[in-house]
Amino acid sequence: MEARLQRRVQRYGWDLAAASYEPLWQAQLATAQDELLRWAKIAPGEEVLDVACGTGLIALKAADAVGPQGRVVGIDLSGRMADAAQRQAEERGTSNAAFARMDAEKLELPDAAFDVVLCALGLMYMPDPVRAIGEMRRVLRPGGRIAVIVWGDRSLCGWSPLFSIVDAEVESEVCPLFFRLGENATLAELCEDAGFDIVRQRRIATTLEYADADEACRAAFIGGPVALAWSRFGEDVRARVRHCYVESLEPWRHERGYRVPGEFVIVEATTRHALAHAGP
Repeated sequence: MEARLQRRVQRYGWDLAAASYEPLWQAQLATAQDELLRWAKIAPGEEVLDVACGTGLIALKAADAVGPQGRVVGIDLSGRMADAAQRQAEERGTSNAAFARMDAEKLELPDAAFDVVLCALGLMYMPDPVRAIGEMRRVLRPGGRIAVIVWGDRSLCGWSPLFSIVDAEVESEVCPLFFRLGENATLAELCEDAGFDIVRQRRIATTLEYADADEACRAAFIGGPVALAWSRFGEDVRARVRHCYVESLEPWRHERGYRVPGEFVIVEATTRHALAHAGP
């Protein structure tokens, strides 16, 4: 898929997800998000950038961690996601966090402006993750840290047939690079090539739990990488796609519900310049 079209698909897909993202995904992704924050070791007074911030679930916790002397900026390709995050910040009285729609591959932010950059489950959707990581490196100060998490090995993510099922109904792949960053040491190597030194990396097993087939399908189809395609399907195609997806989840069915396995890959790194000049 041409990069401009892929960005458009992602933008509108996540716009569609804004209203339902937290009810369907907050609990499912809590393990990954909590681990990312733990690895980032955010300290009071630091300035933090959250790339692909969604509705602000991580950014608002980071704002609590940095305190009134710190600052958090959250950016997302989806304007509706960024707007939802801004509303939540205002509702909870968080004055040290701001959100904006912005392309991670072209950050409209100054060089060396942040102490920490976070990116939770966003890099896989970007047409040019190399460029995105380079931009994250650019806006970090010397000694700055990055914490990134992506979905892991396709074979360990029980919901992965979703993409091939939807791709069978459209002209081009909806998210062609989704699992590539979760293969082997690809994510760590991407960070190293951008000028980071890896502090640590880890694979984390998880389970996505759904009460029934309807909940599993709503989580899969109404927002995100396949949402634009789903919104344009006729009822007959939707019925066929839904049937195929539910059938693919059958190995993970427990009574009426589903316990679908998944895997995350997390990397923590620091700017290479800082490590090269570190003293005893």
